[in-house]
Amino acid sequence: MNSMSGKELAKLLEHNDWILLRVQGSHHIYGKAGNSIRISVPIHGNKSLKIGLLRHLLKQAGLSENTHQNTSTVEESNSENKEANESDSIDEEQE
Repeated sequence: MNSMSGKELAKLLEHNDWILLRVQGSHHIYGKAGNSIRISVPIHGNKSLKIGLLRHLLKQAGLSENTHQNTSTVEESNSENKEANESDSIDEEQE
């Protein structure tokens, strides 16, 4: 399992329908409609979360470790597609 920062985990939660309820200092508290579970994500810049904490938070959110890895791959391919589309539109403008 790769490590991830609190910011990256927050994006992953939001991508999976978790909603930011409030911010308490450096901890972002997330909740989900119809679910009484609250997840506290520590966000300290781009500092990586320790593996044990990351696993615990993913488990609380009902996400597998594979979800985290698959989302990273999806985000990378999305950014590659966006770059390709931008270069295509630049080529069309030049013609």
